[in-house]
Amino acid sequence: MDNQQRIEQISKLLNDALTPSELNVIDDSHLHVGHAGAQSGAGHFTIEIASNAFTGKSRIQQHRLVYDALDTMMPDDIHALRIVVTNNS
Repeated sequence: MDNQQRIEQISKLLNDALTPSELNVIDDSHLHVGHAGAQSGAGHFTIEIASNAFTGKSRIQQHRLVYDALDTMMPDDIHALRIVVTNNS
């Protein structure tokens, strides 16, 4: 799976699990070339997301929801995630 396919799969899994009002998946892999974790071929991504599923939850609980949704992609397709939870509008 290449990183574009990974982005599409990440988006699908998050849309299915969290029905976000806002979702942006950014491939940061180019920033980690030469990093030991990048040698496996798994990607580094930033996820910017807003969802009603996060309402009333701590930051740790919000991140856990994202990680749970992407569990099947870890660690073979996703090496690292940066999660930015934005406010719902």
